[in-house]
Amino acid sequence: MAVEGGMKCVKILHYVFLLAFCACAVGLITVGIGAHLFLSQTMDQGVMLPVVIIAVGAFLFLVAIVGCCGACKENYCLMITFVIFLSLIVLVEVAAAIAGYVFREQVMSEFNKGVRQRMKNYPKQNQTDSFLDRLQEQYACCGAANYTDWETIPLEPKGRVPDSCCVNVTQGCGINFSVKEIHTEGCVEKIGVWLRRNILVVAAAALGIAFVEVLGIVFACCLVKSIQSGYEVM
Repeated sequence: MAVEGGMKCVKILHYVFLLAFCACAVGLITVGIGAHLFLSQTMDQGVMLPVVIIAVGAFLFLVAIVGCCGACKENYCLMITFVIFLSLIVLVEVAAAIAGYVFREQVMSEFNKGVRQRMKNYPKQNQTDSFLDRLQEQYACCGAANYTDWETIPLEPKGRVPDSCCVNVTQGCGINFSVKEIHTEGCVEKIGVWLRRNILVVAAAALGIAFVEVLGIVFACCLVKSIQSGYEVM
């Protein structure tokens, strides 16, 4: 039995949103991997939030495939599975957002400890020093709280700071430096400021993803109702 044209449009929109889900899934996985790589270099204790983001992204991609198969075959069970799993993903994302907000200070505290620990390992000239150098150059910062943190680190010659602290980075610029020639703010505070400035962008992206997912649930429910009624959507 043919169905009204409106339901055909719903099915087409359902496919469009499935493509959006795949894009969101790839984005979440990318962000999660980036956050995991960054935090794993600065924190001794593992942070679960990036792992949750990666898992949600991978699961969302699989759910999108289920939704596509269900819509193509107009299979009631597959579409119900899609709706249930997508609803669970929305709940997990809400829970992760709440957890990220509640434990934000704890994350910054662990980040601070991690940076200070990496500073202690800096004289060993391993991967730690290159990471800290990139961090200080990228965020125009020096040390954890400020540049004086390097006074307790046994660098040669004594009393110097890494060259990456300099405003204009050159070989040996951290030796016999003047305060005007280096970045004085700490990296922990600088990154905290950067996060606070970009929190609106992150919140908007999260709301956008959640909005797309909720619309996907609505369209899927419409298709489920149509399939249950015995209609052929296309």
